[in-house]
Amino acid sequence: MESMGKKKPRPRRSFTPEFKAEIVELCRRGDRSVGQVAKDFDLIETAVRDWVKQAEVDAGERDGLTSSEREELAALRRENRRLREDVEVLKRATAFFALSPRPSPQPATSAAPPVR
Repeated sequence: MESMGKKKPRPRRSFTPEFKAEIVELCRRGDRSVGQVAKDFDLIETAVRDWVKQAEVDAGERDGLTSSEREELAALRRENRRLREDVEVLKRATAFFALSPRPSPQPATSAAPPVR
């Protein structure tokens, strides 16, 4: 028997910045509530509320990270993660070469014949 009340998860959709700006503008006009705009465009209400909130931050009307600051933070975190992985690889390589036996030194040969 199927579970009652369980909905199939909605696939994740992505929207253009222009589309988000249009939705935010519709919400700001005040003709319709955020919930009504979300319903009319088959969107999740919390996502629309987040778009409106982010637009307010970007416009300086609310405290928080602007979109460009968020992008920069994400890029810095990616770079930090990559650099940590690089350091880990270098640590392992150092340990590997430190433990490997070194070849015994070869006697130096000179081009000149030995003096007698």
